[in-house]
Amino acid sequence: MFLRLINIFGFWQFTFIAIQFASAMRVVTYNLRFDSQPNNITVQQSIDGLADPLVQPTFQRVTTEQPWSTRRIRVADHLLSEGILVAGFQEALVRQVKDLAELFGKEWSWVGVGRDDGIAAGEFSPIFFKNDVKLISNDSFWLSKNRNTPFEPSKFPGAGSFRVCTVAHFSLASGGTQRNFTLLNTHLDDQSDAQRRLGASLLITRARFEAVRTNSPVLITGDFNSPSTGTNSGAYNIITGATPPVAINATFAAKFAVGANELPCFKMLDLRGQAPRRNVSANFATFTGFRVPNDTSQWTRIDFIFGGSNGGWTTQGYKVGTSLSDDGLLASDHRPVFADVSV
Repeated sequence: MFLRLINIFGFWQFTFIAIQFASAMRVVTYNLRFDSQPNNITVQQSIDGLADPLVQPTFQRVTTEQPWSTRRIRVADHLLSEGILVAGFQEALVRQVKDLAELFGKEWSWVGVGRDDGIAAGEFSPIFFKNDVKLISNDSFWLSKNRNTPFEPSKFPGAGSFRVCTVAHFSLASGGTQRNFTLLNTHLDDQSDAQRRLGASLLITRARFEAVRTNSPVLITGDFNSPSTGTNSGAYNIITGATPPVAINATFAAKFAVGANELPCFKMLDLRGQAPRRNVSANFATFTGFRVPNDTSQWTRIDFIFGGSNGGWTTQGYKVGTSLSDDGLLASDHRPVFADVSV
């Protein structure tokens, strides 16, 4: 597939043309907002309750957060309409993961674990992928200082929650050639800057290891709760190489060690700054909250897609989408972030 750029009334829009001459894929990262208002409404009941599409809604009628059972179809339909191949989600409880798997259909698979017990408890940071992308292997690790092993559920002291990273190795076919890449998807803490810095240090260590071991592209998606500028940008600065990593778990460091001369200046590159400028959407903020549209005081950019400095990839377009519909319903308090990546 390749990217076609269309100018409609002065706005650039990105679409894919389905010609398989390059290993191109649309990647998205999306914090779904956990199901804070659970109910027993099934996916089919939500579908059955959809409004008549020919009836005009009351514009901007909804002004507050709505249950996941109301939001989930908007999420799935929006993402599928964007032609995504790989998705990194955050804040997905197990029922949300299962709902998306049902809505995405049999052409899709996913990997990930609940962060609280390594099985199904707590939020997931799952990776969804269309079956055109072949899964080679996957694993998870926790972003903490567990002295025994970072591969068991544990929480960083002072953090608000357990924090996990999902790692997947993929193969993407193109013209008879298999091109491999690694994706790490995570959600750093919302309360502890120290956890975010440690998390970023673990991520860059693992990403460098994968770049050396596989000699293939490495991508990171996630909600960093750390903007690219300002006093809380420590995690962003570490992942992008502006600040040295902090000390990490010795077991983790030993398991994912590489030689001193192997990619010594490795860092992750923010894809918003790597795409051609005319192919970068005007939307900047990725967190907007469940607020009236005119209140932008809390808007910020904390959701990112990064590519490893070892290369092997290019990005043709980058877009921060919208979660807002005409009726005022916000599918999430975050916006989806898309990147068109060739490996």
